[in-house]
Amino acid sequence: MSTFRHPDPTPAQMLLHLRGANQIARAALAAGHHPFGALLVAADHRTVLLSQGNLDSVNHAEAVLAREAARRFSPAELWDCTLYTTVEPCCMCAGTQYWAHIGRLVFGMSEADLLSLTGSHPENPTLNLPCRDVFVHGQKPVRIWGPVAEVHDEIAELHRHFWLTR
Repeated sequence: MSTFRHPDPTPAQMLLHLRGANQIARAALAAGHHPFGALLVAADHRTVLLSQGNLDSVNHAEAVLAREAARRFSPAELWDCTLYTTVEPCCMCAGTQYWAHIGRLVFGMSEADLLSLTGSHPENPTLNLPCRDVFVHGQKPVRIWGPVAEVHDEIAELHRHFWLTR
């Protein structure tokens, strides 16, 4: 599972799915949860297989999605899929993606930028451990794109308001 059978997503596909993940984050916010959203997109880079918003401080959108993906799909199917998420996965979520065998990741805003918006908020004690640092220690070459500047402000807007009023 070290090679990909399908080409990487295009920049236009990345933007489309990051905006879709942000809509999931908006829905999570409307439901009273932290504003994070994630999508799992098939190897064709068009078909959305799963979507997930944040549930709570332990059940992050990416980790819940990756666990469900591992339950539903084989490692071979997941390797050519792409996980899209509004904010760079924390080390827990990156580890869950790795173990689920999801081979690609695209995120909109960095965890460092999230920290600048949340500060030392007790509901989001951000770890200074970029996902690239997690993946580089694995045995599988997970492909990573992000942060994506074109969607930064759209994603950050949900967080600016949320963390100030929480």
